Amino acid sequence: MDDRVAMIRHLIEDEPPSPDNGAGLLPRVCAVAARTLAASGAGISMMSEAGARGVYAASDPLTEHIEELQFVLGEGPCWDAFSTRRPVLVPNLDGESAVRWPMYTPAAHDSGIRAVFSFPLQMGAARIGILDVFRKRTGSLTGEELATALAFADVTITALLDQHEKAAVNTFSEGLAEAVEYRAELFQAQGMVMVQLGVPIGEAMVRMRAYAYAHGRRLDQVAADVLARRLHFDRDRP
Repeated sequence: MDDRVAMIRHLIEDEPPSPDNGAGLLPRVCAVAARTLAASGAGISMMSEAGARGVYAASDPLTEHIEELQFVLGEGPCWDAFSTRRPVLVPNLDGESAVRWPMYTPAAHDSGIRAVFSFPLQMGAARIGILDVFRKRTGSLTGEELATALAFADVTITALLDQHEKAAVNTFSEGLAEAVEYRAELFQAQGMVMVQLGVPIGEAMVRMRAYAYAHGRRLDQVAADVLARRLHFDRDRP
């Protein structure tokens, strides 16, 4: 595993920044993971038990859309992986997942996705997100691919949490700062909606997701409008 992790670190460090995807840590992780695992795309969502949840990085726009659907709809493999603390491996979305995620499965299928594999980003009691790997063909990960995917998750969580090993995270610092900022902004927006509507923090997230779905927008865009006071959930209440 150590050799595999070292190889993945080198691949991420050598990955050139994408004009469309940014130069931070997590966009590079997604790009390298998708290529290494022969996937159509990979995405990383930041999640916390306090309720801050949303897509942080993706290898491409389509993957970002599919990843975001999980938060707009409130269901999908990343939710199960986060709650169970275990990988969720779905080699065929046409199978039992249609019952498991009745809204997410057909939406992902319509976008061409046929398999998805979700890996928790966790270390001990700390859980901060999920790495999702998507494919446009059915089929399980091979043993080698599964080990590599787990190594990608390990590299990501280690880089995000271990701020003390300066040599190891020297090129990862930008991604860490952006991840923390993203989670803080989303949580702040939830707090504002909570105050506006006088509801619990969890329901505030449900209201934001419902608004994003109804208006065809991304959750982070809705949060940005709330913070900028362009969107007020307490207006036009029944």
